[in-house]
Amino acid sequence: MAAVEPVVESFTGIVEEALFRPVRNGNAFEDTVSRLLQTIRLGIVAPGEALPPERDLAVRFSVSRDTVRDAIRELAEAGYLVSRRGRYGGTFVTDTLPTEPRPGELLDPAELEDVLGLREILELGAARAAAARTLSAADRETLWSRMHETAAAEEPDYRRLDSRLHLTIGELVGVPSLVSLLADNRTRLNGLLDRIPLLAPNIAHSNQQHEAIVIAILTGDPERAAEAMREHLEGSAALLRGFLA
Repeated sequence: MAAVEPVVESFTGIVEEALFRPVRNGNAFEDTVSRLLQTIRLGIVAPGEALPPERDLAVRFSVSRDTVRDAIRELAEAGYLVSRRGRYGGTFVTDTLPTEPRPGELLDPAELEDVLGLREILELGAARAAAARTLSAADRETLWSRMHETAAAEEPDYRRLDSRLHLTIGELVGVPSLVSLLADNRTRLNGLLDRIPLLAPNIAHSNQQHEAIVIAILTGDPERAAEAMREHLEGSAALLRGFLA
């Protein structure tokens, strides 16, 4: 009896299935940006080729079309995508992608994961510990003010004030060595953040998450504070991995 050849799914089909799967609900915009970047940087959608239509991407990612549209707009501004109108229009990967770093400037993936892993340990612990403390009226006012200052920041000042808010949460724990560790980690993190675009939808989303974190701390809910911080960190981690990994 003749041998039956096994049916093997193509590599591209497997990768497409993996990349065009539903994103997490908490960070829909950031994960959509990251997933689209992966499809571009891995060559699943090659330079000059079209992405699936917005409506199809929305279904595949299980997000709204507005989220897909926002992600496409930000990646177009960053130079990865271009929209074309007309009968054969759509969203296309640019023929020439943004310049990749020179060999001496390449990011070591292990460095990225080290920064993000340490950040998660430090900042989740800080949020949980701050929420467990009895805060003075001055501490509470400072934290609330830092949150509002960050939300009102103009783009050039955003990362500085964002850093200050996160360090303030660490200060509320009352362990000076923790603040030193947070500051060192944040310095490394900002060096990575400076290598990717500052995306307006991500800023708006981050500000909403900041409010959730701060309210959980002020109402004395350690687990809610830690979970809100985890969701917040996952958003920025998704963007960093998307652009730099």
